Amino acid sequence: ADQKGTRSEGSQAKKSQHAEEAIFYKNCRAAYLTVLKSSLENIKSKEQLTLVLQQAGRNPSQKTVNKYWTSQTTALNFDDFCTILKEETPATKTELLEAFGKIDTDNTGCILHDELYKILTTEGEKMTLDEVSAITELPDFNCNGKLDYRKFCDSYMATSEQCCRTALEKLEIANRLRHRQFGSEAETSAEGITLPVSKPSLKITRKTDHKPTPTKGGSRTSSRPSSAQSCKASTSCTISVCASGNRSTKLIEPNTMKEWQWAQSKGCFYLEEDGEIISHKYRLHLSQRSAVCISIQPLHLRQVEGKSCHWLSVDTVLYVLKESETQENLQLVCFTEQQNKEMFGWKGELPSGVYWLLPFTTGCRLKKVKTQITGEAKLVYRDEDGELALTKEFCAALLDIFETIDLDGNGLLSLEEYNFFELRTSGEKCDEEAWAVCKENFDMKKNELTRQGFMDLNLMEANDREGDPSDLWVTLLSLGYNKALEMTEACPFVIDIYAEKCKPRIKAIYLEAGSWQLNRAVCKSVVNKGDAKVMDGCEDIIVYTYRTGMRITSVIENKSENKVIVHVNNEQSRNCLSNRGLAVFAVEVAPKSMMVSQHVMPLDEQEEWLYDCVHSLL
Repeated sequence: ADQKGTRSEGSQAKKSQHAEEAIFYKNCRAAYLTVLKSSLENIKSKEQLTLVLQQAGRNPSQKTVNKYWTSQTTALNFDDFCTILKEETPATKTELLEAFGKIDTDNTGCILHDELYKILTTEGEKMTLDEVSAITELPDFNCNGKLDYRKFCDSYMATSEQCCRTALEKLEIANRLRHRQFGSEAETSAEGITLPVSKPSLKITRKTDHKPTPTKGGSRTSSRPSSAQSCKASTSCTISVCASGNRSTKLIEPNTMKEWQWAQSKGCFYLEEDGEIISHKYRLHLSQRSAVCISIQPLHLRQVEGKSCHWLSVDTVLYVLKESETQENLQLVCFTEQQNKEMFGWKGELPSGVYWLLPFTTGCRLKKVKTQITGEAKLVYRDEDGELALTKEFCAALLDIFETIDLDGNGLLSLEEYNFFELRTSGEKCDEEAWAVCKENFDMKKNELTRQGFMDLNLMEANDREGDPSDLWVTLLSLGYNKALEMTEACPFVIDIYAEKCKPRIKAIYLEAGSWQLNRAVCKSVVNKGDAKVMDGCEDIIVYTYRTGMRITSVIENKSENKVIVHVNNEQSRNCLSNRGLAVFAVEVAPKSMMVSQHVMPLDEQEEWLYDCVHSLL
């Protein structure tokens, strides 16, 4: 309970920090777009730098400007600007009063104009007489040849705050005027701002001319948007996909492999507060070379009337990597690219050895959503005897949780399986000694916790808190449930392995976020299977696009020696849902590297959807 309380506090702190960062970057962008047309446009002079800093509520001295704009500086981008604002915090009223107080030694609250002229024109960064006169001639805080610096400080702070407010208001108006929700899906990040944690995806505010999407088979006008006219090179890709009638492919069905040996493991994708997705990672052992069929799909849990099963629409894929002598160099062998309804699979031959199975979901459908919840579900109540009991709704949720964390599906929780649950909900593991205590107090079979034992354990937790459900909610929220007991931020899945020649052995090893190995595997799969297009006028930049089932992924490869910023425009796409959540954004690609540009899926699979994307090099 203490561990979960600590986790709850840590989660709240993390959420608060994320919210503060979102507000900071929103203010940065508002100030930036007051002076410049786009957050992709660079600051090109000292004068522009001074203006954007002033719009952000700063009052930079020439010394401050020279600190960031040296003789070698030719341009500063939005990231540079954000970094400067973190360094140059705005002056507080207290600091201003203290500065004036050093001149006003008698603490009268006023300074003679003559004294002010002398100090401001001869000391520090010298002001001109006209600049000082601009201050002393303002009637609000000047009288009888004196400056009322307390009123001046009040006016200064109010003006600074008004600058920031005006910039934000302009940003809001611009967003409303040009807002085109990608696939009619509301953006889930704070005001459409993507935080530059691992390279920013900056939303662009530009006025563009949009032409109607041509009908199928008709002549097609250029998809290059006017917002990309200042780009040096570009490439476009258009894919029209029919409704979901073509979701079934040649994936072999398990009933045709009755003689094959089988292994299964369950797992789950969990959505973190910052939008990151974590999941189980597995090791697969094949004792000899064999034909193999591997599949992954969302786990079907009991249907509860009135409860949505959001996770069943989440896309899943499994990447298979071959383990070599060093785990640092895993090689992509295959991935589940064939689709049969919600199942993705692969069939082929694999040599004997050890493989890593890395589950992946694009984040198109497993993402933070804003839902209106009318009331908090009740978890516990007191029966006729005054004893605490779990509500019917909470019991149903706990049974689904048990089904999800029972990875091997034997109806019991081993210590290893229970520890994945503990790591997710409390951040700690249960050791052998604590497990022995569980064995003494809760129903177990063969040293594994039964369903009833799991239910009793949660009832004990409620009793420990005298009916306070706070810790129970920590558990539920960390497992992807909302306050209406709906699983909206998790996707349980099941992996099936069939092998013709040997018994496959699969075991969950980790519960963690996607590693660089997984990111590389995603990129490699698209590069190996997708269509490649070299950017017009820039042969070092290649955009790969790959469609599998009802999912399209694009990858940008940068073969040059310099980092590049690529502008991505999806405004001509229709009935599409992107993991980016934005119709227009930018990605920064490091030298000699590749990265995912975006994943796209249909918003409504029952309708035709059009993927029309333009990648432009800035």
